[in-house]
Amino acid sequence: MKKLLVFTFLSAGVLLVSCDDGVRRDQGSAYMPDMAYSRAYETYAERDSAKFTTDPNDQSNKIFYNNLPVAGTIARGEEMPFPLAKDKGSDTTNYSASKLVQSPLTSFDGKDSTEAARLYLVNCGICHGKDLDGNGPLYKDGTGPFSNKPAMLVGGAQYEKMPEGQMFYSVTYGKNMMGSYASQLSRKQRWMVIRFIKTQQAAKLAASAPAAKTDSTAAKK
Repeated sequence: MKKLLVFTFLSAGVLLVSCDDGVRRDQGSAYMPDMAYSRAYETYAERDSAKFTTDPNDQSNKIFYNNLPVAGTIARGEEMPFPLAKDKGSDTTNYSASKLVQSPLTSFDGKDSTEAARLYLVNCGICHGKDLDGNGPLYKDGTGPFSNKPAMLVGGAQYEKMPEGQMFYSVTYGKNMMGSYASQLSRKQRWMVIRFIKTQQAAKLAASAPAAKTDSTAAKK
């Protein structure tokens, strides 16, 4: 009889345990509940304060949020702001004014030059060519998909004379057949690519200067 009772008791226990869905219904205990469960504050919700007013226009006791950055702060990646907006329609006021904008890069060492060359090849070389001569894969001596040769950044007088600020405007907003690269390159990267182009232009001019001087000397003789 005792064995039957024991068996019945154990069977009932097993049955009860098997009916449990395994989901814990209580939250248990937290050692530091203020850290485990943060208090959520909603916009314009009343704060815990001794000061309280029923005036609906008085926001002094309410959490205020207007989705604007804190005054004086700069967003990440926006440390080099460009002061000119894109011209509308056929207006060229800001494009012309961009000639006066100076590059904010204060240094450009060998590491920066290597990275700028890489950025140029990835983003610009396909059109303007690895040698900046406008003979990229898309043109390919006239046999590529583009029938019109892209700009010769080295060897083209128009672009060799173009100031860095105007180049930045073109790369940022797009110009003629070239679209904007603002989404592909950060502002600093755009300035780096332009500095790389200017460095290559200066190297080309410096290399051709001695030859021009020799020719003029020979002409005088």
